[in-house]
Amino acid sequence: MNSSEKQLERGAPNGLAGCHICEKVSPVSLGSCPRCGSKLHLRKPDSLNRTIALIIAAAIMYVPANMLPIMSIRELGVLTESTIVKGLVQFWEAGSYPIAIVIFTASILIPLLKISSLLWLCAAAKGLVPHSSKVLGKVYWMTELLGRWSMVDIFVVAILVTMVQLGNYMRVTPGPGALAFAGVVILTMFAAMSFDPKLLWDQLDREKADAARKPIPDSE
Repeated sequence: MNSSEKQLERGAPNGLAGCHICEKVSPVSLGSCPRCGSKLHLRKPDSLNRTIALIIAAAIMYVPANMLPIMSIRELGVLTESTIVKGLVQFWEAGSYPIAIVIFTASILIPLLKISSLLWLCAAAKGLVPHSSKVLGKVYWMTELLGRWSMVDIFVVAILVTMVQLGNYMRVTPGPGALAFAGVVILTMFAAMSFDPKLLWDQLDREKADAARKPIPDSE
């Protein structure tokens, strides 16, 4: 075996597993990580099923998160409820385009793209869609990195609820949409954490093995 083949050799076929906690590579036969004591697995147990379940739950919560009021403002006895979409339209009509773009990107676009990309990753890991594992690995990394920025609306509501409490003059309270939106963000974060990107490379290996076993047609 030459040096290039050694570099391409993978750990799973040799019984080596990376610890999901401290990332130390050890023989899976040990049962637990010698560094931190966590249980060793070649792949995250039941990764795809847990990821798909979390994505479906997040997709269900996405609808009320955008339709229900995210906060309520009571000013001089007048109650005004605002949804994410309503706030976006108000900022856009007022000419505050940068704020409207930030709200649209963080509150509508990023959660939707994250749900779609995680579904795509799960389908690719099952071999249901053609894929490039290297490209999808980058998609997974970006999904996990950008998803946490969806919490910007929740942070804004939390700040307003804390600071804008002026007795009978003005009071800001969070609405049910804020809870639903926080649920979407948390569920998608857990979904990204439960997905094992190594499954993409496993599927690619299976496809290569299947292609190698196919008989080469005889040329006439």
